[in-house]
Amino acid sequence: MLVYLIRHGKTAWNLEGRYQGRSDIPLCEAGKRTLAPADFSPERVYVSHMKRAEETARILFPRAKRISIPGLEEMDFGAFEGKSFRELEDDRDYRAWVEGNCAAPCPGGEGREDFSQRVCAAFDELMEREREQLVIVAHGGTQMAILEKYGRPRRDYFAWQSPNGGGFLLEAEDWESARELKLLREIKTFGKD
Repeated sequence: MLVYLIRHGKTAWNLEGRYQGRSDIPLCEAGKRTLAPADFSPERVYVSHMKRAEETARILFPRAKRISIPGLEEMDFGAFEGKSFRELEDDRDYRAWVEGNCAAPCPGGEGREDFSQRVCAAFDELMEREREQLVIVAHGGTQMAILEKYGRPRRDYFAWQSPNGGGFLLEAEDWESARELKLLREIKTFGKD
């Protein structure tokens, strides 16, 4: 089975370097312009319920049924949401979080372990639903959580970052026996490749 993990297109907050997390920010005009219908047309696309993911899926796969899946949302950055790293650089809690490899819970938000467990539980359910092709449009953190756990070759969480509108194509031939996803290729921009 082929698995496509796609990050949403650019938002104004991406351009400003702001943490978006659970804030429901839509694509910006520049983000919409960089996307185009993909060169394949799945029947179904699974999405985070956030506007930026739904809009990206609509542009890339205009004929697909879009199915919102709880659990695929980005990490809840709590008190850091809406702020850029420049605005937070003198914040003691933020510095501690960054120095701890962004693993501890954000003040009022999620920790990386809980976030990854939530995302991977939603992903596991989708792997049970599909047999030939699974297409997910969600968030950068969502991709990183799934691929840190299941991606091969093994990489650190942050090494699985992709650009907005980009992502990964994976083969799930070893899913049943080993719970592994083999990286076939990284895709810089879906719809423009």
